[in-house]
Amino acid sequence: MSNHLIWWGFGIYTALSLYVAYLSRSGKELTMSGYFLGNRKMNGFVSALSYSATTYSAFMMVGLSGLTYKGGVGALGFEMIYFAGVSLVAFFGPRFWLAGKKYGYVTPSEMLGDRYDNKLVAVVISLSSCIFLIPYSAVQLAGVGYLVEGMTNGGISFTTGVIIATILAIVFSFIAGIRSVMWTDSLQALLMIIASTTVVILVIQGLGGFGEFFANLEKDHPESLTVPGNGFWSLATFISMTVPWVFFSLSNPQVSQRLFMPSSPKSLRGMLMGFLAFGFIYTLVSVLWGFSALSIFPGLDNPDMATPSLLASKFVPPVLGIIVMVAIIAAAISTIDSILLTLASLFARDVYGNLKQNVDEKRQLAIGKIIMPIIAILAFIFAKMQLNLIGVLSVASSAGLTVAIPAIIGVFFWKKGTAAGVISSVIVGGLLVLILEFTKSKPLNLGSGVWGLLISTILFIGISLITKAPTRKAEDFMGYIKKEIKTQFTK
Repeated sequence: MSNHLIWWGFGIYTALSLYVAYLSRSGKELTMSGYFLGNRKMNGFVSALSYSATTYSAFMMVGLSGLTYKGGVGALGFEMIYFAGVSLVAFFGPRFWLAGKKYGYVTPSEMLGDRYDNKLVAVVISLSSCIFLIPYSAVQLAGVGYLVEGMTNGGISFTTGVIIATILAIVFSFIAGIRSVMWTDSLQALLMIIASTTVVILVIQGLGGFGEFFANLEKDHPESLTVPGNGFWSLATFISMTVPWVFFSLSNPQVSQRLFMPSSPKSLRGMLMGFLAFGFIYTLVSVLWGFSALSIFPGLDNPDMATPSLLASKFVPPVLGIIVMVAIIAAAISTIDSILLTLASLFARDVYGNLKQNVDEKRQLAIGKIIMPIIAILAFIFAKMQLNLIGVLSVASSAGLTVAIPAIIGVFFWKKGTAAGVISSVIVGGLLVLILEFTKSKPLNLGSGVWGLLISTILFIGISLITKAPTRKAEDFMGYIKKEIKTQFTK
């Protein structure tokens, strides 16, 4: 595909997104809640599109397609497990929203620190999130790099793509904080779902229609339509990858923080329903992309090149290929934006704000803005390593975040949970995940996410039972949530 078309695509996308981001400004945001949460006034439609663009990033169109290309239909089961896990948002979302509205929380870790009555809880969970989310940001940057390099046959290098994505992510985040990110997300999500669905229909029609497409797939690649198929989706692998993915919507703070943002219970419900509809379509499209690439380009060395190869093929008109490329890049940048803002808020609010006494919101906001480009540069360095299989790396990052799940559940449902239980479970569980990932060890063939969640659960319960819980704080917090759930969400 022509490099000139790629550059035109970048240029038009950048200009349009900057314009939308500029329009989203509503005066200078001077508070943490205003800059990072949009003053908790987001409506359901914008929230749904933004939530979708943030969640379904380069992982889907590059990573999930690559997993389908490599391992077959097991990738659909893997992603549908995540999709089922979104039901956790229906259960926990109202509780997050009520807690944020009542107590003014800006970050999920701030909520945990307050509920367990210990500032060190917020510090530890925030630092853990930084450790595991920076590699996930790098995954998004790498997705952009692979995409432009593959579509231009190396005419635009991997590094150039990553640099552009990094700069755009920083710029969009700075313009108006989460408000500009959410409005640009909405534009990106609409572009993404329309263009990607159009492409998959055109490609399958070019391959003879759905009937002939699957008939040829069954004849030429029968293993791709079964589980474990070629052996990639063994039971142990499936469990190892799906366990962190089930809890993604709660364990990833850039996602759970958005549960504080809707303006009302109605907006929260609208966000969830819109996301479910978007996600179901996008999942099917991404898997079909992987199968299409397998049919057309069966010998790719790197499965993550399945999508770029498909978009550069004769089956996709160049202009449409550019539109889809821009949509995928936009989704990746959307996720990076959200992570930059979330990590900046975590560091400023929960690390700097707790370790340094009497820090006002203006100072916290300034620190947050300073830390954003630093996080982006670290993600860029990690992306330059060009580690293969984006999907696997995404799950590995989520594995480290999963160790906070017992503590998150305990916030709302276990009065005996203690700060000591949270801190020990997150630190030990996180270290275990890091050790298993760096040594590439899989005891009993199970991945780090399974062991991290198991150990963190045991430690959280065990240590909590032998230490003193903040009973009064727990009763007040849980009593308020229980009462308001009945009055506001069960009508």
